[in-house]
Amino acid sequence: MTYRPPRPTDAQRVVWPDDFGTRFTVFVDVEEEFDWTAPLDRRNRATTAMAAFPAAHRRFVERGVALNCMIDYPIATDPASVSILSSVVEDTRSEIGTQLHAWVNPPFADSAPPGSSYAGNLPYASEAAKLETLTRAITAAFGRAPRAYRAGRYGIGSNSFALLAGLGYRIDSSVRPGYDYRSDGGPDFMMADAEAYRSEGIVELPLTTVFTGRARAGGGRLYRALSHVPKGRGLFARTGLLSRIALTPEDMPIAAALEAVAVAAGEGLRLFNLSFHSPSLAPGHTPYVRDAADLKRFHAWWTTMLDEFDRRGIRNASLDEIIVALG
Repeated sequence: MTYRPPRPTDAQRVVWPDDFGTRFTVFVDVEEEFDWTAPLDRRNRATTAMAAFPAAHRRFVERGVALNCMIDYPIATDPASVSILSSVVEDTRSEIGTQLHAWVNPPFADSAPPGSSYAGNLPYASEAAKLETLTRAITAAFGRAPRAYRAGRYGIGSNSFALLAGLGYRIDSSVRPGYDYRSDGGPDFMMADAEAYRSEGIVELPLTTVFTGRARAGGGRLYRALSHVPKGRGLFARTGLLSRIALTPEDMPIAAALEAVAVAAGEGLRLFNLSFHSPSLAPGHTPYVRDAADLKRFHAWWTTMLDEFDRRGIRNASLDEIIVALG
């Protein structure tokens, strides 16, 4: 059964304190390397791209930006990666969180149901056991229990929030508004929006997706309808009617992302949630950074985006600052 997050009530919406201002935060999916075009395989556990993480972290520190490092089991159990990330959090603002890649995270069942790469599709006991195993591994590696979670492949389900609350988590960031993963057995976020909300003891901080263009009021409903029209989405994007823009340097042109920031800021969004995958920091590990030219564009995207936030007076928020603001 497809998971769709219920639309939050007005009472569930987060009301940020006035002194919080308008802020942005950066979540990094810190994970192993694998072929994004091949079937998922639990044997893929290489973490060589982590060698590029310290230099990238320095770039963000120089701009006053904290990284919320959402790590999965291969990273949490790799001594070299743990050492790198232990140095990262010495900046006192970056923090280690949890990312569950169900296919590489024990315990492993003898058989897996369809769509089991999305942790939220797993039976309750299996999702709980994997979450507990990963949370223990991260706590042991870093001496502190993680407070924020992201499901790998954005694969939360109907049991996820209650399980997270039971393990002491405060934040989830698995909802990706405007995206629909039903064709692969995943959740449907098409009708979700970018505003933070509370549910079952957890605060959801959706990744920021913005619909831009003259028909943006149609939002996810119109975007979904266009999927049934041959080349409909492309036509609407090319003519400036409707585009779906996620705030990430991965396959998202900076001009489109800047337009999305302008639209969201104009509509009063108080917390922008940006993201990227750690293997993109080294060429050849993701479809987004295949060579040195792609990597140069990746870093330039961040420079331009951070300049734009500075220009607008939108400051970075660490995970700790977000949790304090939530009360």
